[in-house]
Amino acid sequence: MVDQPHLLRVPTSTAGAPRASGEPCGAVILAAGGGSRFVGTTHKLLAPLGGKPIVRHVLEAVAASGLSPIIVVTGAVPLHDVLTEPLVGHPTVMVLHNPHWQSGMASSLQCAIAAAAELGLAAVVVGLGDQPGVPAGAWQRVAATHAPIAVATYNGVRRNPVRIHAELWSQLPHDGDEGARTLIRVRPELVTEVACEGNADDIDTADDVARWQTLLTEQGNV
Repeated sequence: MVDQPHLLRVPTSTAGAPRASGEPCGAVILAAGGGSRFVGTTHKLLAPLGGKPIVRHVLEAVAASGLSPIIVVTGAVPLHDVLTEPLVGHPTVMVLHNPHWQSGMASSLQCAIAAAAELGLAAVVVGLGDQPGVPAGAWQRVAATHAPIAVATYNGVRRNPVRIHAELWSQLPHDGDEGARTLIRVRPELVTEVACEGNADDIDTADDVARWQTLLTEQGNV
């Protein structure tokens, strides 16, 4: 028997989600990877940054955007305690464990898409759990588009998050280490770029954490 994604928590409170054309749009945070490049005493997503775990920065930004539900896919390390603490706006947070996380990002995205379909969402905005510099405004701007595929850009460079309409979910990959990037590549005519403020650099190493800590200190955020 093939293991199915395991639902850890589905709170009942909700917040108003940004919508395009009146369609319900949720958020997806992919947080299942092993973080093999990170050398430290904990998984990179749990590494402290500005007084809180890295993945918590991402979750709080999504919550502040007003998106709900927020579907978080975990895998290599349990994140439930960090993810289920109260959030501004009290959005619904659904935490899924992907038992096949080692097969690559595509399997985690498929877990999230299956949950989104069951919830009757018309679109999802997908981001990564290791990009703490993506602000709430980026999630909001991408979510509010009408395009089948909307991609956040920072200084003209395409990064996360990415909005994907439900009509395209069946075209997302089922295996490998690419998610929305594959769809963007094969359906470029459907893509709209959304200029956003923020910094979509991801955190892969302990040096990255130190660099981000210095940046937060300089900005007076710690």
